[in-house]
Amino acid sequence: MPRISTLRITRSHKIATAVLVAAGSVTAITATGGPSEAQTTATRSSVSVEPVAAAGIPTAKDAAEKAAKENAAKEAAAKKAAAKALAEKATAKKAAEKERSEKQAANRSTERKAVTPKKYANNLDGWIRESLDIMKKKNIPGSYEGLHRNIMRESSGNPNAVNDWDINARNGIPSKGLLQVIQPTFDAYHVKGTPKKLTDPVANITAAANYAADRYGSIDNVDSAY
Repeated sequence: MPRISTLRITRSHKIATAVLVAAGSVTAITATGGPSEAQTTATRSSVSVEPVAAAGIPTAKDAAEKAAKENAAKEAAAKKAAAKALAEKATAKKAAEKERSEKQAANRSTERKAVTPKKYANNLDGWIRESLDIMKKKNIPGSYEGLHRNIMRESSGNPNAVNDWDINARNGIPSKGLLQVIQPTFDAYHVKGTPKKLTDPVANITAAANYAADRYGSIDNVDSAY
């Protein structure tokens, strides 16, 4: 029988064998363990990838959302401004109407006062009071007491009293009225706005007071025939 030679495995042989085994494992892992490039490419093509904005650069979607928000804010501000303007206009209109109403009321009041003259009693008291109001407007001095005192002395309050016995009567121009005024004096000192009638109570009083103011300073200074 042929002789079988004995194989001697040295330390060098063991190391080489271990290296080969390890290399084979790596190759096997490389060959079977991971996906191929074709598989990786196919996987990538089947996934929908959303666009990602670069740092600081908005996408078209971001820009559209921002524009929509800005437009909404502008519309809201415009509506607010319009509402404010409408409210201010209504307030101004209301104030103008109130002012116009107040002016109209004031004008009506003034017209009523102008149309309605002050009324005086048709007696000695009323004649004196009306005469005093006229004298005040015409800057003719005199008081109620001064007028009343002289009237009672001259005519006892009778507006139709006539003196038919003194020098004036003999000369054809008798003294007449409450303060016994002759016609020439009445004509010279007649107060505008009063009747041009010698025996009219108010016309007689105001003309006499006007004459007394010119001659004596005031009817109040007269205490006798004048």
